[in-house]
Amino acid sequence: MLKMDVGKRLGRFSIDVTFASDSRVTGLFGTSGAGKTSILGMIAGLTRPDRGTITIDGQTLDDTAQALHIPAHRRRIGYVFQDARLFPQLDVRRNLDYGRRMNGLAPDTSEQDRIVNLLDIGHLLDRRPGNLSGGERQRIAIGRALLSKPRLLLLDEPLGSLDDERKEEILPYLVRLRDEAAIPMVYVSHDTDELRQIASHIVLLKRGQIVASGGVEILR
Repeated sequence: MLKMDVGKRLGRFSIDVTFASDSRVTGLFGTSGAGKTSILGMIAGLTRPDRGTITIDGQTLDDTAQALHIPAHRRRIGYVFQDARLFPQLDVRRNLDYGRRMNGLAPDTSEQDRIVNLLDIGHLLDRRPGNLSGGERQRIAIGRALLSKPRLLLLDEPLGSLDDERKEEILPYLVRLRDEAAIPMVYVSHDTDELRQIASHIVLLKRGQIVASGGVEILR
């Protein structure tokens, strides 16, 4: 269960949101500038709210009244950005292993094999990012985040930089991830068709405020 009741001032722009979701995939929908990425930043611990609380599965990550802020590296939250942000000098195998090593986790060959099979990236392990398509790079970025063993996965418009053909390539893997990985996700997009296919709970944002929250039917 993810619960947020926060406020944040960003220059002339203000975010003031309250919602709770226990869905497998919570979709944040809104036009550019609605505050979607800023909300992800607060969940991840990259930005502190000015007021309010954030809790995941009963653990409080932020509580401004108590001056509590759990730093990002202690939250066990994976983050996949719009651009894959892979290390060009490393092959896919070492890019995947980066998340595990940065979190001080012991090697887990069976888990790595499971993620590699889930995302169908076994044939890419010896390649470097420069030799991959945009869709392949995003699958590697998702795999790296999963191998850090997060309790929550944040995806910030993971298909936003891809053309339609690449979107059609990667979306089935995201649906498979939702159904098989058993890791709750917060998925940011401004594409209604995309969210209808992957999300079960939608938070509709406009200018930093929630204007609707509920099932995918609110995307009409």
